[in-house]
Amino acid sequence: MSVVSAVKLYINKMIENCGKGMKVFLLGKDTLPLLSITYAQSDLLKKEVYLFERIDNASRESMKHMRCIVYLRPTPENVSLLCEELKNPRYGHYHVFFSNVIPKPDILKLANADEHESVKEIQEFYADYMPILDHVYTLNIKKISSVGGPGTWDRSLLKRSADSLISILLALRKYPVMRYATKSDLSRGLVNCTYDIMKENSHLFEFRRTDTPLLLVLDRRDDPVTPLLNQVQSYFLTF
Repeated sequence: MSVVSAVKLYINKMIENCGKGMKVFLLGKDTLPLLSITYAQSDLLKKEVYLFERIDNASRESMKHMRCIVYLRPTPENVSLLCEELKNPRYGHYHVFFSNVIPKPDILKLANADEHESVKEIQEFYADYMPILDHVYTLNIKKISSVGGPGTWDRSLLKRSADSLISILLALRKYPVMRYATKSDLSRGLVNCTYDIMKENSHLFEFRRTDTPLLLVLDRRDDPVTPLLNQVQSYFLTF
């Protein structure tokens, strides 16, 4: 399965779960571009999705006749915004989907905020990345280094990158062997962070394994010559 197909499959499932009737997508700053790059608006209109809103837009109108599909990254900011939304719901009912693993304390916060019992379901649909081609994705991160130097991860971006890998592995149902260049601190840091998250959420990886794929993490700085000597399309260099 490709990363593009995985995202489309999840979006189709969200819409199906919401049922028939007029629908609105309530999105975050990360999931709005993901939806727009994956699905044409005309195709979504055919599925009775008529409105697309940002959850941080406080001026949204109340439309109780519409069913709301919430699709967000499970960040503290998004959880807080969703809690405020559920305390004063603008739509008839909500189907909530997170693009990655959401901590149990955050689910409890949402449950406590849902005083009107407008939430019909909460699920994790693993699409925490921007698909470009079947086997190419990006996070649109321009710089991953911290003030410590070019070989040091920014902690928040390290977690963001590892979360993205976890999302892809869960979407494709893969439990890989991970390898990296030992001289690259950036590669080592990403592999270690990804492995730690896999251990914390080992129950999510309890699926049937038909093979043992290799996840190879490379540092672009290790090979600066190849892009200069060979004709390479830009998406192969995407992080």
